[in-house]
Amino acid sequence: MLTDRYELPLSTASSAARDAYVEGCAAKLTMYPGALEGFDRAVAADPGFALAHAAKAHLLLERGDAAAAHASMATANSVAAGLSAREASHVAFFGLLVAGGSEAALAALPAHLKAWPRDAVVLGTAAFTNGLIGSSGRAGQKRTLLELLDGLAPHYGDDWWYTAHHGMALSENGQRDAARPKIDRSLAQNPRNPWAAHARAHFCYEEGDPNAARAFLASWLTGYPRNGALYSHLSWHLALGELEAGDTAAASRLFREAFAPDVHSGPPRGKVNDAVSFLWRWELAGHPRDSEAWRMMHEFAISAFPRAGSAFSDLHIALAQAVAGDDAALATRTRQIGELAREGRYPSGPCVPAAARGFAAFERRDFTAAIAALEPIAGELERIGGSRAQLDLVEFTLLKAYLGADRADVARRMLSLRRRGAADIPVAGWAGAH
Repeated sequence: MLTDRYELPLSTASSAARDAYVEGCAAKLTMYPGALEGFDRAVAADPGFALAHAAKAHLLLERGDAAAAHASMATANSVAAGLSAREASHVAFFGLLVAGGSEAALAALPAHLKAWPRDAVVLGTAAFTNGLIGSSGRAGQKRTLLELLDGLAPHYGDDWWYTAHHGMALSENGQRDAARPKIDRSLAQNPRNPWAAHARAHFCYEEGDPNAARAFLASWLTGYPRNGALYSHLSWHLALGELEAGDTAAASRLFREAFAPDVHSGPPRGKVNDAVSFLWRWELAGHPRDSEAWRMMHEFAISAFPRAGSAFSDLHIALAQAVAGDDAALATRTRQIGELAREGRYPSGPCVPAAARGFAAFERRDFTAAIAALEPIAGELERIGGSRAQLDLVEFTLLKAYLGADRADVARRMLSLRRRGAADIPVAGWAGAH
């Protein structure tokens, strides 16, 4: 029987379909171009290949094409009779995701991976920071992800794809000494692995070493396709390094050329999150507001995400609405979040509404109100989703509010618990306050 890269049997008798599926999965798992084309070739060679239809469905969902995703998933289900137990569970798992059942998929994940730990395509939905676990809204989700990857270590061994994610999870949990060799090993095995490059960027950020991040990413990105799904997000990381190092011209150029919404290589949520985050951090660092960029972001965000749904995206959309002074839309989104939470469909609960109130108060220069909104959620930010670097959007806003309210002593205490390299934090006024 034909197998995938991880030696799992596949229910296709077509070598061409198998090869195309493996190529598509490799591109999907590593965020390289060509995944959709690979899955299309696979189903062309074997129209009854359910796993290829399911993989295509999930890829389309990630790209924001829900209608096409549902159609591909329907095809997968229509040809699922006679599948092995592993493949039936695999197809059912992606069916839950495509149907919007992320909670049900999250509940199904442990049992599936316990039975078939090397099903990397399923693991890939949860292995990264903003994956199924990271977006679950639960307290302690970073620890949960690390425990999952720790438990799978015997099954993946020295696999470079797995090791990159394991190293990233260790870094996000503050275990940088354990993270470094794993990230280095993944890069040594496959220097073009963007997940390892991503983990290295985060590691440098947590170390407070923007120069190392700049040197690494500026070189690494030259060999990664411009239309690779992580190209723009890695450029955002590079821009943060430039901003922290004081090269504002380089940071601004990266925004315009690499991750503004009209040039961003990632999905709609990435286009919102990266650009909004950069524009706000640019201002926190003391640079003038780019009103035209904010206008563009506000229009794009409310067009791409007209209703509340994903906490991490809602956080950034709320910030864009606060900057735009769109109080009515911000109130509507907050109300929608409350409705979803009451229905049990917004696990992060009050975190995003509190952040939205904090952003709006900060915009009014009411630093006391901003502190009152943000301080209670400072210890729960991981429930919103995103990496520690991404959630610094909120922590840096709180830091700036402390400074604005002449409470630098509280800011110092907050950052003493956070990470090394606090002296290099790009928030205007911080350098003279500690």
